[in-house]
Amino acid sequence: EAVLEALNELFDPADVARGAALAKLEKPKKKKKKKKNQNDGDDEPKEAAMNDEEKQAIADAAAAEAKPFTIADTMVTLATRADFGDYQVNAAMGLAKSLGMNPRECASKIADKIKPKLEDCMEEPEIAGPGFINLRFKQDYLTSTVQSMAQDASGRLGLPKVSKPQKIVIDYSSPNIAKEMHVGHLRSTIIGDTLSNLLEFAGHRVVRLNHVGDWGTQFGMLVEHLRDEYPAALSIETSQDVDLGDLVELYKAAKKRFDVDEDFKTRAREGVVKLQAGNEEEVAAWHALCAASRVEYQKIYDMLSIKGLEERGESFYNPFLNGVVEDLEKQGMAVESEGATAVFLDGYTNRDGTPLPMLIRKSDGGFNYATTDLAAIRHRVEMASEDGGERANRVLYVTDAGQSQHFDMVFAAAKLAGYVPETASLEHVPFGLVQGEDGKKFATRSGDTVKLKDLLNEAVRIAGDDLRSRPENENADDETIDNVAKIVGIGAVKYADLSMNRESNYRFSYERMLSLNGNTAPYMLYSYARICGIIRKASGQEVAESIQWPEASEIVITEDSELELIRNLVRLPDILNEVEQDLYPNRLCDFLFETSQKFNKFYENCSVNNAETPEIKASRLTLCTATAGTIRLVMNLLGIHVVERM
Repeated sequence: EAVLEALNELFDPADVARGAALAKLEKPKKKKKKKKNQNDGDDEPKEAAMNDEEKQAIADAAAAEAKPFTIADTMVTLATRADFGDYQVNAAMGLAKSLGMNPRECASKIADKIKPKLEDCMEEPEIAGPGFINLRFKQDYLTSTVQSMAQDASGRLGLPKVSKPQKIVIDYSSPNIAKEMHVGHLRSTIIGDTLSNLLEFAGHRVVRLNHVGDWGTQFGMLVEHLRDEYPAALSIETSQDVDLGDLVELYKAAKKRFDVDEDFKTRAREGVVKLQAGNEEEVAAWHALCAASRVEYQKIYDMLSIKGLEERGESFYNPFLNGVVEDLEKQGMAVESEGATAVFLDGYTNRDGTPLPMLIRKSDGGFNYATTDLAAIRHRVEMASEDGGERANRVLYVTDAGQSQHFDMVFAAAKLAGYVPETASLEHVPFGLVQGEDGKKFATRSGDTVKLKDLLNEAVRIAGDDLRSRPENENADDETIDNVAKIVGIGAVKYADLSMNRESNYRFSYERMLSLNGNTAPYMLYSYARICGIIRKASGQEVAESIQWPEASEIVITEDSELELIRNLVRLPDILNEVEQDLYPNRLCDFLFETSQKFNKFYENCSVNNAETPEIKASRLTLCTATAGTIRLVMNLLGIHVVERM
């Protein structure tokens, strides 16, 4: 933030944008290789060179579009080597090129500007090489910060909340009514919940929305099947009391009838129209299906400790759909296309090069996903709060990467239509597929979809078997083992997902995720329990049911491994800020793993119980407390509980 302030104070973004555009235009183009069978005299015609006036026009356009520098422009990274310091500022070289400056001169200006902003925590900035700026924490800042973290080990570790909180809507989980939740929903739920936890911790107002699939043509089929098999579901008085049994089997039975019975298919299509018209029987049956589905979803959410997720399904936006289509038609964005209504956006084409339509109304008058998503955007960022809208500053959509183009087009259309204020941002948070250990579709041995409930129960079972097999747990009661097994098993599934770059596909393996070695939840839970054990022994709390953190003492550094651990711990605010901006939770897991490794090195080199003096023992206990507090906090942000004994 200090570097960002310095850049905006020192340089005009318009000048930088203008210079960058001109530099790009002046860059010599690479010669194209000659194609086979092309003679020397068959050179392709050369592009006409731009004149100065044309170049200046492009540069002026770039300058007009320039915006203030952002965090990304600061190019602040961790130092590549410990002897370089703690952080490295790499912005000077790029800025210098755009502004026609000497890179070291540019770096010197930045260093002079940030020096007073960072003098409380950093040594004097050092300029290295062609224009790198190295930053190193002051030792007294490091020790006082870790002491403050230890003083608040069971809370926020002394971390302040943001000064300018935003309202952030996070759309995640989103199962479909009357269908089983699958591993795709698992990823969306875990990632969305973690981002919600982190952004709430930062101090933002987070609205967690579950955009369930509770509307569409399939409900005509389901309602008509209920009419024949569960007639009580079609009465408002009795629909809520009907036990619909296994919803997945019910859906399969209805789909089978739809595929082979023409009369049933006709009734199903008529049922959709009646449901959309608000017919009493169809609406009652629909409510019964939604209620039964919620019961099943809640079982999964309870297992995953998902709280605060507000259901706001597709049906919620039905009253706004006609308005979206009418508005887009009025603006000239929506046009008729083969009987349907579509929006055509620049830059989106089919494989054959023809324009790719974004359908917003079908030829039969029904609406599409894009229509619902546009209505949701208006409700989330445009509609005034007094009218029931959210007026959010930021909206995150946590869905699989396969929907990337859909959201690109929807966001582009919303911005073009004027639905997105300058104060709001729409962001797709894509994730990859969950695969089996063989790299293929994740499924049972028989090829069926793996039920989410069975997957989670199996992780808990394996964790329980492992805990019961350990000699140290021989006298532990079943209730204790079961509680710890649930934390370890569910935590392992979550951590395995979150520790991967979310955009990558990952191979699901119980063996890997439940291993006590490597970057796994069991390893982190064991590390936390081990540190708690060290503190218990050093502070005479071996038999205490719950640990009491010792009073934080002044930090005395006697070994390099202590300093390395401290330098890692104080990075936590920057890690949290990074994830808040770029939304990659795996960075939290990487930080946790590195913290644990550095603690292990510290503990190998620095005795706590047998420290040389009482002051050093108290200092090392404080380091243990700060480390335990850090692991606890970050694991909780990941949605994983910790245990003091394993």
